Amino acid sequence: MDTGSIAFIVICTAMVCLMTPALAFFYGGLGRRKNVINTMMMSIIPMAIASLLWIVIGYSLSFGGNGNLFRNFSHVFLQNVSSLTSSRHLIIPDLLFSAFQMMFSIIAVGILTGSAVGRMRFKPLIIFITAWLLMVYYPFAHMVWDDELLAQWGLLILLVVMLFTSLLEFLGWFWHL
Repeated sequence: MDTGSIAFIVICTAMVCLMTPALAFFYGGLGRRKNVINTMMMSIIPMAIASLLWIVIGYSLSFGGNGNLFRNFSHVFLQNVSSLTSSRHLIIPDLLFSAFQMMFSIIAVGILTGSAVGRMRFKPLIIFITAWLLMVYYPFAHMVWDDELLAQWGLLILLVVMLFTSLLEFLGWFWHL
């Protein structure tokens, strides 16, 4: 393991982790004064949900074992994810790679909730975030970051996040959730 690369990824992971609360403050400043706490919590609560889902099943569905659309359940609860070595032939440990990838799952949810601020109630937002992570983000993370179909096409996960953010904004406007 390369200690310089490990230190760099730890710093990058911490910086991306700070982006979500910063995004919550940004969204809070855009709304009305009476909605600041609600607006900020619409970014913070999905951050907790995304973290828990990533640890429980997200990493396993995105990067565990073999599979076409999803991987398998070999790393549920980060089981068999080493904190010292890499099974992916990287120069950073698997656990650090998982934490780094989890931060992108979190910030994607933060960006996604920005389109729902003031348009959705909490319960439908939580249901949507959970379904979106399981059915959209994890398969696309696998297809983009694990050298699968979309990586071969050269597409970035950010484009996918922006597409589904626009979809959520349209649905929130259309149905007034």
